[in-house]
Amino acid sequence: MRAAWWIMSLEGKVALVTGGAQGIGRAVVQSLMQSRAQVAVVDLNRSCGDQCKSELDSEFGADCSIFLQCDVTDADALTAAFQTTVDRFGHLDIVINNAGINEKNWEKTIQVNLTSVIKGTYLGLEHMSKEYGKGGGSIINVSSMAAFLHSPHQPVYTATKHGVIGFSRAMADASSLGGYGVRINVLCPAFVDTPLLLSVEHEDNMGKFVKFKDDFKKSMNHFGVLKPSLIADGMMMLITDDTIHGAVMKITCSKGIHFHTYEPMST
Repeated sequence: MRAAWWIMSLEGKVALVTGGAQGIGRAVVQSLMQSRAQVAVVDLNRSCGDQCKSELDSEFGADCSIFLQCDVTDADALTAAFQTTVDRFGHLDIVINNAGINEKNWEKTIQVNLTSVIKGTYLGLEHMSKEYGKGGGSIINVSSMAAFLHSPHQPVYTATKHGVIGFSRAMADASSLGGYGVRINVLCPAFVDTPLLLSVEHEDNMGKFVKFKDDFKKSMNHFGVLKPSLIADGMMMLITDDTIHGAVMKITCSKGIHFHTYEPMST
C-alpha cells in the first residue's frame, strides 16, 4: 500500500514540474494534484503533454493544470514557462527540476541535466524567495543513484548527476544563510521504469557507449527497477516535510526511501 499521509496537504499551492508529462514527472504531477495542488506540466513532448493534460482534466478539472511545451535548454522559453505559470495561478510554491536525457550528444546532456536545473533553480528563487519579497517555497532537483554508482555506459550523464547534487547542496546553504525561505533538496532514484530507462538500448540515445548495454542490463537485474509511484512518494515527502532542507534522498529497491549521510570534514 502506498503512503497516503500527504494527501490533501497542498491545497492552494502551485507547482511547476519539468519533464512532467511522462515517467517520474508524470507520477509526481499525479500525486501533487491528488493533494489538491495546481500544477504546470512543462515538457518538450507535445503529444505526451496533450495526452497528460487531457487525463488530468478528466480527473481533476480543466482549471487545475496547464501544459506548457518547452525545451528546457532554451533559457528564454524556460523563463516564459515560469512566468506563464505565475500569471495563470497567481504565485509559485514548488519547483521540481526533473527533465533529463541520456548520453549521445554529451553537450546537450549537460544542458538538459545540469544547466537547466541550475536555471530552473534560479527561476524558482526569483518567484519564491523572500529575498525578492515572495513567500518562500520548495525546490527539488532530480539527480540519480548514478551519482553514487558510476557506469561506463553513461559517463556524461553520471557527471551531470554529480553536478546536480553539488549545486543543490551549495544552494541550500545559500538559502539558509540568505534567509530565502526556500528549501532545496535532491532526489536520487535508482533504475526507474520510465521511457528514459528503455532508451539505453538505442545508439540514437547512448552513442558509442551503447556497446556496454549488456553490462547496464546486468546492473538493472541486480539492483531491480523501481516504479515511478515510489519516486513520487519520496518527492511528496520532500515537499510536505518542512524540516527537510539540503538533503540528498536516495530511493532504491533494497532500502526504499532513505537519505545519504556525509562525513563531516575534519580539521
